[in-house]
Amino acid sequence: MGFPMTQADPAALGLDPDALARLCALVERHVAEGRHPGAQLAVARRGRLALSRSFGQARIGAEARAADERTLWLLYSNTKVVTAAAVWKLVEEGALRFSDTVASHVPGFERNGKGEITVIQLLTHQAGFPSAAVTPEAWEDHERLRREVCDFVLEWTPGSRVHYHPAAAHWVAAVLIEAITGEDFRRVIRERIVAPLGLGEELFVGLPAAEEPRAAGMYDPLPGGGFAPRMPENTSAHRAAGVPGGGGYATARAMAAFYQMLAQGGTLNGVRVLAPRTLQFAIRNFTGERVDGYMGMPMHRGLGPHLRGTTETIRGLGSLAHPRTFGHGGVGSSYCWADPESGVSFAFLSNARHENAFHEPRMDTLSNLVHAAIVGE
Repeated sequence: MGFPMTQADPAALGLDPDALARLCALVERHVAEGRHPGAQLAVARRGRLALSRSFGQARIGAEARAADERTLWLLYSNTKVVTAAAVWKLVEEGALRFSDTVASHVPGFERNGKGEITVIQLLTHQAGFPSAAVTPEAWEDHERLRREVCDFVLEWTPGSRVHYHPAAAHWVAAVLIEAITGEDFRRVIRERIVAPLGLGEELFVGLPAAEEPRAAGMYDPLPGGGFAPRMPENTSAHRAAGVPGGGGYATARAMAAFYQMLAQGGTLNGVRVLAPRTLQFAIRNFTGERVDGYMGMPMHRGLGPHLRGTTETIRGLGSLAHPRTFGHGGVGSSYCWADPESGVSFAFLSNARHENAFHEPRMDTLSNLVHAAIVGE
C-alpha cells in the first residue's frame, strides 16, 4: 500500500511557496548552526502533501548517516495523541465511555484513592499522579505494567489541578486499552489507527527490530558544541517498548497525514478511521483557561491534543494559529498540529532535545511561518 497522500504544488493548495521556502531556510540554518544534527518536516492540505523535506544527519558518530524520507524520528510526547486515538476508537465502538472511571475497566486501579478517576481526567492531565513512573522491566512484561500502574499514588486530588503528566497517564491508558481488548496496546494502535490510514511503514508505537536501522538517534546539545547520545532513548529496548506517552517513531509526512485525518473529520484518502462526532468531542477545550502547573500557562487540553485558544501565547502551535488549531509536541524537539479551519497540517521532527529557552520560540516561529503561508482557500 502506497503513502496515503499524493504530492501537490503548494500554490495549487493555496499555500505561499515563498513562505514555505523561508520555513525550510530556517531549519537549514539551525542545522548549519549545530542546533540539531538533522530534522524533517511536512506540510499538508486537503489530503495532499505540499511539502516534505529532510535535513542534515539522522545519526552521528560511528553510525553516521544522512536523514532521508524513510528516516523515523522519535516522537516523544507526540505519541500521546496517537495513543489517545486508540482510546477514542474504543469509545465509538461502544467498549468504553469517556465518563467511565478507569477502575471500572481495570480492577485494582482503585488502590490508593484512584477509584474515581475518569478517562476524561486521565487524558486531560487531571488524574493526580504526574510524577508516577513504571520500571523498564514493565515495558515488555505487561502483567507487571498493570500491577505498577495500579500501585500509582496520588499527589493531589484528581480533578483539582491541571498538571501535565509526562508519562504516567498514558501508561494507564495503555493498560486500559489492554484490559478492554485483551490485546497488546501496541497492536491495538497499529490495527485500529495506523494500518487503516496506510501508515504502517511510517508510524510505529513499538518499533520492530527490522525497522530499527531507519531510526534517527536522539541527542543532547553540549554547551561547547556537539552532541551526546541520550539514554535510554537510543536503546533497542526503548524503541521496541512503544512508550505510550513518549516512545513512538514516525516520519514527518506520516504525522502530517495523521493530523490530516483528524482535521478532515476522521477520514484520509477515502478511508474513515474515526467518526466526526468522536473528534468533535475529543478535540475541544476541557480545561478552559486553567493554568497547567507544569507548563505555566493555560494549555486548553483536549482528550489528547491541546488547542490554541485565544490566549496571548501558546506552546508550539504558533501564536498566529486559528483558535481551533490543535496538536502536541515532543519534549525539546518536535511539534505536530492541524488547523481544521484551513485544513492545513504540519509536522516538525528533529533529533536533539533542547531546553525550552530555544525550543519554544523556535517552534512558535516555525509554526507561524506555516500559518503565514495559508493565503488561499
